[in-house]
Amino acid sequence: MNNQLACSLALAALALIPMGRSSAVAAEEGFKPMFNGKDLTGWDGNKQFWSVKDGAIVGQTTPENPTKGNTFLVWTGGDVSDFEMRFSYRFAPNNDRANSGVQYRSKVMNQQTWSVGGYQADFEAGPNYSGILYDEGGVAGGRGIMAGRGEKVVWDKDCQKQVVGSLGKSEDIQAAIKKDDWNDYVIIARGNHFQHFINGKPTVDVVDECEAKRVKSGVIALQVHAGPPMKVEFKNLRLKTLAAEGAVADLEKLQGAWEIAGAELNGSVVASYDLPSLVVTITGKSYTVNRDGETDRGEFSIDPTKQPKQLDIRPKSGSDEGRTLLAIYAVDGDSFRVCYAAPGFGRPTAFTTEPDSGKLVVNYRRKKQ
Repeated sequence: MNNQLACSLALAALALIPMGRSSAVAAEEGFKPMFNGKDLTGWDGNKQFWSVKDGAIVGQTTPENPTKGNTFLVWTGGDVSDFEMRFSYRFAPNNDRANSGVQYRSKVMNQQTWSVGGYQADFEAGPNYSGILYDEGGVAGGRGIMAGRGEKVVWDKDCQKQVVGSLGKSEDIQAAIKKDDWNDYVIIARGNHFQHFINGKPTVDVVDECEAKRVKSGVIALQVHAGPPMKVEFKNLRLKTLAAEGAVADLEKLQGAWEIAGAELNGSVVASYDLPSLVVTITGKSYTVNRDGETDRGEFSIDPTKQPKQLDIRPKSGSDEGRTLLAIYAVDGDSFRVCYAAPGFGRPTAFTTEPDSGKLVVNYRRKKQ
């Protein structure tokens, strides 16, 4: 067996990565309430500015009781990564300068002042910013407005903003927002893909490929903005954790040892006598590949929401150490298949190979004890 083929198959074995599937959200199935409608149980913030009235969480400043900086009410349910959050908000009338937002994948920067930073789903009483994605406090790399209203954005691997499409004109989105009344907001975070919706209209769609600045998990919090006196209300807050539905389940299924059952490289089936005798062992989100007494190691990250499902492999040893290797996968019981792209090639989009395509499809089976 030639060295190039052996290397390709060994690298493909790295693609045994526990990936999951987040099922589409249907109606309210799977959502859990974040607010009991009575008091601030489950939330932490400065009670000078936060209260409950008429079944809603109220954030309010007054001329007599201003806040020196933005202040937040933090949900104490723990850090969240992949999720869908739904809630309704409204501002008190006659104040077009009122501003608020919901923090997600954020961190508490100062517990004493309830200062929070990270991704923010912004909204305001004014006409310009409701629905944008904002980097509050610079926690996501100091990127400010990460997506303006109506923008479809990719932050590329060099951390540069690329506007790649449109979701509609900002003024048309604004026209669907009710002034001085309740509006329905939806936030969806799946892997590095973030979406905001107000009253059913998409406001931003962001893919964050900037590994150096991307935030993968963190707290959820509500904001009262510093400045002129303001009042904002929140109700019907509920949350569905997406990652727990598929990624965790598949992670558990794929723990253990696996071996190669068959492969196809650059459009040709690999003969059984050319298949390397190697074992891939998954422990948590790390892997080892053992072949002829040698061991390679690495880690991975996943995006179970893509079709086909995607994984990024980061070898910690061998010739590809320091690179990110791209693949797709499908799993069924004790067998699964992976289509892996050689370094320098783009991520595969289907489980097929063609001559000189740099793609390799590998079928795995669970190793019997």
